[in-house]
Amino acid sequence: MLGRIQQRRTRRKLAASHYEAIVAQSREPAFYAHLGVPDTMLGRYEMVCLHAYLVLTRLKRESEECAQVAQTLHDLIFDDFDVALREAGLGDMGIGHRIKKLARNLHGRISVYESGLAAGDSALDEILRRNLYASAEPEPAQVAGMIAYLRAARGLIDEVSASALLEGRSSFPDSTAFVGRSAEVIAP
Repeated sequence: MLGRIQQRRTRRKLAASHYEAIVAQSREPAFYAHLGVPDTMLGRYEMVCLHAYLVLTRLKRESEECAQVAQTLHDLIFDDFDVALREAGLGDMGIGHRIKKLARNLHGRISVYESGLAAGDSALDEILRRNLYASAEPEPAQVAGMIAYLRAARGLIDEVSASALLEGRSSFPDSTAFVGRSAEVIAP
């Protein structure tokens, strides 16, 4: 029993480390100032979803132990969303409904980002405009920069070893490297 409690604590600590990296990367100013992501609550939520997609899918592809960390990370993300909604002044009656909607949105993003990366840049362009840029009118170069960023981020996170993942280490490219770039894959 004590072993399971320790395992849960360890998973929560690893998930928290991944979540801190996701949030820190999602807050990078270049996304908002140069790549056209709306600097709003919705824009920031979408950036967390994009980075959570990268880490969650990478963890789930690795091993059962990593998949358990992914589930803990998923739970931690929604615990944090719950706190954020409460701090924004939403009452208890509406929180559960909104959290379920946010969860459906994240699961939808995971699915469309995965299919978009497989389908090509025109599909990814459409997906980013519909989701990440839903409330904005980005320039084509901004969307191209985000496509390049997403491809490079996926490549970089895929290179992270299983042992590094189980130490709570995530890796993302420098967001400023994608300002004014084309959609071609850019080495991190």
